[in-house]
Amino acid sequence: MELQVIQNKIYEIRGHKVMLDFDLAELYEVSTKALNQAVKRNIQRFPSDFMFRLTIDEWDSMRSQIVTASGNSKTMQSQNVTASKKRNITATPYAFTEQGLAMLSGILNSVKAIQVNIAIMRAFVIIRQYALTYKDLTDRLREIEGKFTDVYDAISYLLEKDKQQIEQTKRKRIGFR
Repeated sequence: MELQVIQNKIYEIRGHKVMLDFDLAELYEVSTKALNQAVKRNIQRFPSDFMFRLTIDEWDSMRSQIVTASGNSKTMQSQNVTASKKRNITATPYAFTEQGLAMLSGILNSVKAIQVNIAIMRAFVIIRQYALTYKDLTDRLREIEGKFTDVYDAISYLLEKDKQQIEQTKRKRIGFR
């Protein structure tokens, strides 16, 4: 399983990294209905911080992100057709947090489900490591920026001065040429 494929199916909703039920069903090679039925049979394993249903506004926002990310109009048409076959369009999808995905591994017990869950957990670890590295880099840049405030002030002054000179040269001339 390619980690990039999984990472592209991880979204941030309500401050959580989540995967949606129809994406998970596709990865597990089961129908969305079958996945959701398995979850409903074991609903006590999925408290609200493990799984939640998207609001209509969240779902509308997600659909526009998914279609925009897909690119050309032929793909959008095929996604719309596929989406209508895959799910009841009146119901919003479930979003599973990392803990919810771990619980899914307990109720979906096939070789494919095990392989997919391992790949998903690896993808979440990579994302977490990237976020920590990004935070460290941001902290270092702020530290460096603090040491060079005079340089930043001088650059800002020069940029502002150049902007004023450009505006003065754009004035409309009066009189003969």
